[in-house]
Amino acid sequence: MAGSGFRNKGLVPTRRAALTLIGAGALAVGGGASACAATDDEVLTEAKVLRDPDTPVAGNPDGNITIVEWSDYNCPYCRKLEPELRQVVQDDGKVRLVMKDWPILGPVSVTAARTALAAKFQGKYHQAHDAMMGVSSRLTEPRINELLAAAGVDMERLKRDLTGRARDIDAILKRNNEQAEAFGFRGTPAFIVGKYRVPGVLSMTEFEQVIADARKAKMN
Repeated sequence: MAGSGFRNKGLVPTRRAALTLIGAGALAVGGGASACAATDDEVLTEAKVLRDPDTPVAGNPDGNITIVEWSDYNCPYCRKLEPELRQVVQDDGKVRLVMKDWPILGPVSVTAARTALAAKFQGKYHQAHDAMMGVSSRLTEPRINELLAAAGVDMERLKRDLTGRARDIDAILKRNNEQAEAFGFRGTPAFIVGKYRVPGVLSMTEFEQVIADARKAKMN
């Protein structure tokens, strides 16, 4: 079954209490399986979690390990972690970073996520993302517009894409939310590193170790 490595079943503990290895064996979904199990099986496929063509990617697109990050632009922990995670990805050189917008901290977070994804249609997602993650104060809608305009986003084009691509943008956010909930994440930031589920913040050293562990697990 495709993406069986992403079923959040039969988790194996590692030396970090919060870190879990996603079981490699999928739980077969038969006729008697619950609707919830069937839904999880459809949501947590490798193609949808790691290879969603509509989800922005940073780092090395051909990297041999993938980190998937669920984040919220108003999350102070996401902001604090951002430069450290990017440094780890850059230093490693073989990490593919999949960026899942998961706006769970209120209406402005939703606006920020929708705006960043709208900027993707003019090739400016990363500029929008970095601009909003790079501030220390809580975002407001006027502040979002200021930041994106200063980052070189075409604001007239952005308005058109927010309206014209609304269905596509909302579909991405819906998929991101369904995946995060199916993995059991309860807040941002949250990560999948290779086969590991990481619900929370790690230091640079811990990220480097988890990446190394994920490479070893991939070989087994």
